[in-house]
Amino acid sequence: MLNAKIVKLPVNSEQHHHEHHQVVVGVRGAAELSVDGVGSFLDTWKACLVPTEFRHDFCGDQQNHVLVINLDPFSPVLDSPAHRDYERMARMFEKPCTIQMDHRLQGLAQFAAGEFDRAPQNEPLHRHLAASILYSMADRIVDTNTTKTSRHTVSPDAARRYILSNLHRKITVKDLAGEACLSVSRFHEVFREVTGITPHQFLLQTRLDQAASLLASSQLSVSEISYRTGFSSQSALTNALRKYKGTTPSRLQIGKHVA
Repeated sequence: MLNAKIVKLPVNSEQHHHEHHQVVVGVRGAAELSVDGVGSFLDTWKACLVPTEFRHDFCGDQQNHVLVINLDPFSPVLDSPAHRDYERMARMFEKPCTIQMDHRLQGLAQFAAGEFDRAPQNEPLHRHLAASILYSMADRIVDTNTTKTSRHTVSPDAARRYILSNLHRKITVKDLAGEACLSVSRFHEVFREVTGITPHQFLLQTRLDQAASLLASSQLSVSEISYRTGFSSQSALTNALRKYKGTTPSRLQIGKHVA
């Protein structure tokens, strides 16, 4: 999904979040956004990058108009081989930020806004203009060392420590991405590059390793170990051990007594 529209932000502050990346470009007047508690003032020379799932507040003055560009991070069309440069564009959304546009980018945004007003029903034109703005932004703000830096921020050991410290509760990939200060989509990609498995597989593997260790060395019941390692029930732990480790709680406990 890639779409764009000109909107007028309400004078009274409102709040929402969404499952897509978003760029908000000042076109006329002034507006304010607060993304994850960080404020941003938008005029006609600034744009705000809002990664997926980040809750944000927004409001504007009486004259404000902003160009809103929405980009689905999991779009099958943009993520196809025909759009390999999409990945570079997506790197802009590793964290919320406000960018200062140079005169060329500002001119492109103003030209696009004028075309939106001239042809309000021409959605293909809107998408192409929005894509041009995104590519131009990426060309300016995405450093060639972004991938290397991102890899350094993803540590399997740090992820394991976080999981073990919160093992009894529900842990999401968003939680792990937050610890690495990356967006969910970027964390998923880099984590897989570093470890060879997905964050979800790593989480399950860590839970199972800890459960197997407790079953083989402690006097705790299977039910208690299931709770402590974050499984919804004793049967959920048993099924996971059988499927992924080829064993069962009873076999691990028998091995403990034999040893």
